[in-house]
Amino acid sequence: MKPNIILINCDDLGYGDLGCYGSELHETPVLDKMAAEGVRFTDFYMASPVCTPSRGAMLTGCYPPRIGFGDFNGQRVLFPGHEYGLNPDEITIASLLQSVGYTTKLVGKWHCGDQNEFLPTKHGFDSYFGIPYSNDMGIQFAEDTLPPLPLVKDEQVVSLQPDQTNITDSYVCEAIDFISSNQDKPFFLYFAHMYVHLPIYVKEEFLQSSNNGAYGGGVASIDSATGKIFKELERLGIDNKTIVIFTSDNGSRVKGESINNKSGSSGIGSNQPLRGAKGSTWEGGLRVPCIVRWPGHISEAITCDEIVTSMDLYPTLAALAEVETPTDRHIDGIDLSCRILSNFKNGNSREEFFYYNGDNLEAVRSGKWKLHVGKTQHYGETMPVMNALYDLENDISETINLIDEHPEVVRNLSAILDTCRKDIGDKATGIKGENTRPVGKVTNPKPLSHADPNHPLVIAMYDINDRG
Repeated sequence: MKPNIILINCDDLGYGDLGCYGSELHETPVLDKMAAEGVRFTDFYMASPVCTPSRGAMLTGCYPPRIGFGDFNGQRVLFPGHEYGLNPDEITIASLLQSVGYTTKLVGKWHCGDQNEFLPTKHGFDSYFGIPYSNDMGIQFAEDTLPPLPLVKDEQVVSLQPDQTNITDSYVCEAIDFISSNQDKPFFLYFAHMYVHLPIYVKEEFLQSSNNGAYGGGVASIDSATGKIFKELERLGIDNKTIVIFTSDNGSRVKGESINNKSGSSGIGSNQPLRGAKGSTWEGGLRVPCIVRWPGHISEAITCDEIVTSMDLYPTLAALAEVETPTDRHIDGIDLSCRILSNFKNGNSREEFFYYNGDNLEAVRSGKWKLHVGKTQHYGETMPVMNALYDLENDISETINLIDEHPEVVRNLSAILDTCRKDIGDKATGIKGENTRPVGKVTNPKPLSHADPNHPLVIAMYDINDRG
């Protein structure tokens, strides 16, 4: 039986932001229940600490530099009207599933290129509804040169500067309608939340009940939206036919915004007990929540502490859908379907994970050991760190440098890094990888929208000036 697949991806949600991951600020009853009914991963990594490369990696099963998604001519993420995007030659998980009869839809944030050649409908999605990049990439300041934020349906802009307070409700309606319309055939729904990326607009009901300002309201909205999806699956009687995956694109930004429940202030995210934040290759930048639920197929209340990555979703979901992954290109993901279905008793497991920041290879993890070899500037901490070894099993917060105590471990991990550099590359050491593929690129790119007072679509100024 080919399962229905729902992949829920949040924006900037931190490791410590959910109740089932230790949050004392946020109540997340739906997601806590999801964890109790499935698998909660404690060592789940995205392949980048920022959104564009993170999303491209998850969709293709490859480290960002392998697909040209490490750096975009000096920019860490794609902006409106950028000439770059996910190469049309890449085969996404949506394309794979589509090839074996799945109906596919993306609701929410895309951020893999806004030119026509790069849109979701050109990468395996039958339909699309959402904002094609980050929700701060619109008109927020009077002097802004960015175009108005577009809301896109398939390949057409249907609104400019959409109401962000209520857009998640629209996303949920789109998702539920899609599920209902395809209940009798296999489907793949990729639900990419706007929350909790800045600026944070939330409905009053979530803001007033929050103990953590707008940020907490955003987390509550995510939890509520997930609950509505589960209710629809139960109503249709397809709950046990549907595997649901919940995760985040990178760690929380944790910039130290004030916490004020009733004022509407931003609130603050949490990567606790991890060190670092979004944009860094400390654990807090790439290690994120991940919960997987599939009633009747995956055992309940399992906690997995193995190294698992978003890239592993690609071959794992392909295996569950009974479709082979491409053999004409390198795929970095590992098929974990047997391990998940056997309560992690059988099947492949991942031995190492490489921490890329842009095109720079900054760290590697193997087992409990993590070796840092370089740091660039990042959110929260600007002091560069070089040559550090941490025991993540006993020091999850990366506080005790053991590099002098374990020279053999350092030598072994350094050799692994050298192999990776040869394969994928490392800008920091000037090594170009042997097995990389080019980013997509167009000539004469144009943004999807522009500020025109005579345009038939309404253009509104947002009143929150936060940018993430």
